[in-house]
Amino acid sequence: MSAGSEGGGATAVRTPPFGISQRIRSRAIWAVSLFTAAIPPAIVGLGIATATDDQANVAMPLAFLFWALGFLFALWAAVPTLRHWDGLAGQTRWLGSLPLLSVSLFLSLALLMPLLR
Repeated sequence: MSAGSEGGGATAVRTPPFGISQRIRSRAIWAVSLFTAAIPPAIVGLGIATATDDQANVAMPLAFLFWALGFLFALWAAVPTLRHWDGLAGQTRWLGSLPLLSVSLFLSLALLMPLLR
């Protein structure tokens, strides 16, 4: 009886499906692009909200839309990255997981800032 058949041995690393690395990379790049596209409307919307009493601010919903789409793409890249973690190259692992990690870090900081004041 071999050590692997008792359940305590290491399992073999399966190779990920063909093209999964390219899909993860393109989804992560889209996520970062959409997060970046949300910054200018957020700045403009914040400027409009603080400078005027105008409640019809189109920039903030546009910023939220870009951010929400970026979040969906970050999730769409992170799920296959975590699923095929052992079979992916190190660069693809980081590229697939960092957009979602940066969002979770940003949200954690946003939740902690009122507590620190």
